[in-house]
Amino acid sequence: MGLLFNGVTVSSFIALLLFIAALVGVNELTRRSLKTSILVYCILPVVLAILVLNGVMGSPSGKTWFGWVKVISALTGVYGFLLIRFTKLGDKKFAIIFPVTILSLNIAEAVYREFEVFATYKTSVVDPAGNLILGGTWNLLNGISGILCIVTLTGFIGIKVSKDKFKDMVWPDMTWIYIVAYTLWNFAYVYNCISTRSMYAGFAILLAALISELFIKQGVWLQHRAQILSFYAMFALSVNYQSVNAFRILPTYTESGLLTVSIIAFIFNIGALVFMVYTIVKSNKNPLKEEIYTDTKYYKKSIQVNQL
Repeated sequence: MGLLFNGVTVSSFIALLLFIAALVGVNELTRRSLKTSILVYCILPVVLAILVLNGVMGSPSGKTWFGWVKVISALTGVYGFLLIRFTKLGDKKFAIIFPVTILSLNIAEAVYREFEVFATYKTSVVDPAGNLILGGTWNLLNGISGILCIVTLTGFIGIKVSKDKFKDMVWPDMTWIYIVAYTLWNFAYVYNCISTRSMYAGFAILLAALISELFIKQGVWLQHRAQILSFYAMFALSVNYQSVNAFRILPTYTESGLLTVSIIAFIFNIGALVFMVYTIVKSNKNPLKEEIYTDTKYYKKSIQVNQL
C-alpha cells in the first residue's frame, strides 16, 4: 500500500477489518428486516441530525455541502428501494425509473465535484472538512469515468423484487463488469476528493458492498451499496472517527498515486463501454428498453439466487 497509503499497522489493519465487518453486518441485518431498516435508516438519521445540529456530535465532514448532500442522496435511495421492495409501488412500471435516476444523480454529484476540484485547487489546500485537495489531470480523467458509469447503465427495465422472503431489489443486468468499473471509479473519486478518509469512505465501504454482493446475495449490489453508503455517511457526519489512532490510515497523496488510480478507473470504464457497445451490436438490443446481458453467467445466477 506504500504507493497509495501510509499508517498501516497491526492495530489499524485490525480496525479496518472490524470496520468492514460492521458495515457488512449492518447491511445484512437491515436487508433481512423491514423493522430494522426503519430503525437504522429512518429514525437514526433524525436523532443524529438533531445531535449534530446542536453541537452534541459532529465531524469535519459536516462543514462542507458535500457531506450533507451525500447523506441525503444516499438515504433517498434507500427510501425509494424500501418502497419498491415492500409496497405496491414495486408493481408499478414507472418505479424502475427511480433506481437508475438516483444512481445517476449520485454519480453526477461526484463528477461535478471532480471538475470543481480541478478548476479550483491548483495547489494543495486543506478544505473545511480537513481533506488535502489538489486538482489535476486525474480529476478530468475520473470525471469522464464517472460519466461513463452513467452511460453504461443498462437493462433497468428488468429491475425486479426477489421472490424469496427478503424481497430484495434485483437489477440482473448490472453484472460484475459494471460493478467493478463503478467501484474503481468511485475509489478514484474518493481518493481524489475526500483524501483523508479515502481508506474508509472509499476502500472499506466499496469492499463491504462487493463482499455482500459476491458472498451473501448476488444481483442486489445497488441495494447493498445504498444501504452501506447511507450508514457510513451518517456515521462519518456524526463521529470524528479518524481522531482515533487506529483509524489513521492516510493517503500518501502523491501526484503519481492520484494519476494511477484515475488511469486504472478510466481504462476499465472504457473497457465496460466497449463491451456494452459490442453486446448491443451483437444482440441487436436497446439498452434503454431491454436487458442486454441475459446470456452471461452472472445474469443467469442473479436470476436464480433471487428465485426469479
